[in-house]
Amino acid sequence: MNDGSADTDTSALDLRTTVIHLGRGATSTPVVDFDWSPESLDAYDTRFAADGKEGRLVGMFHQDADWPTWERHPSGEEVVVLLTGRADLIQWIDGHERVVALSPNEAVVNPTGVWHTATVHEPGDMLFITPGEGTEHVTRDGSPPDDDRS
Repeated sequence: MNDGSADTDTSALDLRTTVIHLGRGATSTPVVDFDWSPESLDAYDTRFAADGKEGRLVGMFHQDADWPTWERHPSGEEVVVLLTGRADLIQWIDGHERVVALSPNEAVVNPTGVWHTATVHEPGDMLFITPGEGTEHVTRDGSPPDDDRS
């Protein structure tokens, strides 16, 4: 991950390659070359630690395959918007899968601490507004851990 910021001018940003950190004091900081790897998440957490649970990461990612992991965000709720394609967002609530079928321009909120994953039926783009601090991942080889914090 390149931890540098994009230029702070008013140029258009490509959300496929640059995410935006929304921080305290209504700040917006572009972050280039972000991905959901543990290294990117650790660098993000370190860089924006002062924003704590108030920080949000906004990004758009192309989805062409099922997610290989379950993830959860202990710092707050996440908004997921399907822009194109077709996918199921799967939440693990009270020991059961809750499947939310998404079509273009539909959104779902992942509650704080709820494990979630996605099955992609038609490739497309998703927009995320995520409380990035403390994001956790586990492999999607079955159900997520039973310590659901919802």
